[in-house]
Amino acid sequence: MLNWDDYRIFLDVARSGSLSAASISLKIDAATVGRRITRLEKALNSKLFNKLPRGYQLTQAGNDLKDHIENIERTEKIARGSLQKSSADISGNFRIGAPDGLSNFVLPSVISNIQNQHKNLKIQILSLPRVFNLSRREADLAIMVTPPKKGRFITKKIVSYNLNLAATKMYLETHSEIKSKTDLKNHNIIGYIPDLIFDPTLDYLSEVYPNRTPDLSSNSVAVQMQMLNLGVGIGFAHDFALAHYPNITPILKDKINQERAFYMVRDRDDLASEQSNHIASLLDIGIKREVKRLQLINGKSEV
Repeated sequence: MLNWDDYRIFLDVARSGSLSAASISLKIDAATVGRRITRLEKALNSKLFNKLPRGYQLTQAGNDLKDHIENIERTEKIARGSLQKSSADISGNFRIGAPDGLSNFVLPSVISNIQNQHKNLKIQILSLPRVFNLSRREADLAIMVTPPKKGRFITKKIVSYNLNLAATKMYLETHSEIKSKTDLKNHNIIGYIPDLIFDPTLDYLSEVYPNRTPDLSSNSVAVQMQMLNLGVGIGFAHDFALAHYPNITPILKDKINQERAFYMVRDRDDLASEQSNHIASLLDIGIKREVKRLQLINGKSEV
């Protein structure tokens, strides 16, 4: 006899890619998670995962089952949403997919404030340098720099921000003067690893210096900011991130200034959930407020 809880456990392992991560989310030990997956495979007479050194990878049968269970989950969420309209209590797990810069410098403050209002709500930040698949429920909601052009999604612009070349004051005092972008050839450039840029809008350097590749690079904004803070080169910095680094200052602001924006992306079906709508509204307000607060701290209030 099949147990619906086994399907829920399967879905958590499929999304997290490991027994240990699923066990933390489900609050049961990893060995139990493994036994439940084995039981489900035996009941269905089908192998659902390949066990690899880096974690659990879905087989084709596993992918098919995941799609089927997610369709059921989506239908259940719509039904549940209609029952939540009269309930003021917000609870359960809510996962936000977001780019590295937002995840590091803005979201921690925002979700802390939301969780203080709703003690039974468990908020997770999925910070990865790639696009999140909402259809496969990798996240309940995503914040993106470039919103999707196709699919069953609702997109809303949250807030704009700017990027400028920046370096530490000490670096600028001890290295050759920078009056134009041509002077950059005499300096170490910090940026994204070129072949790991998943979104063209993140290729800041190519807009300014098309034939230049970074001397020091990472796929993480946080790592790039740490490199800048160590004074080992020049790189692009988000205006809201600079509020966290008083020793880093923008350069060539009047010549090089790139504007981007954050967009909230939701699955259309989630609009039926009063709880999801409420959390989305809190995130929208909170992110906008925090970005602008950090911009003002850094003396940048263009948005």
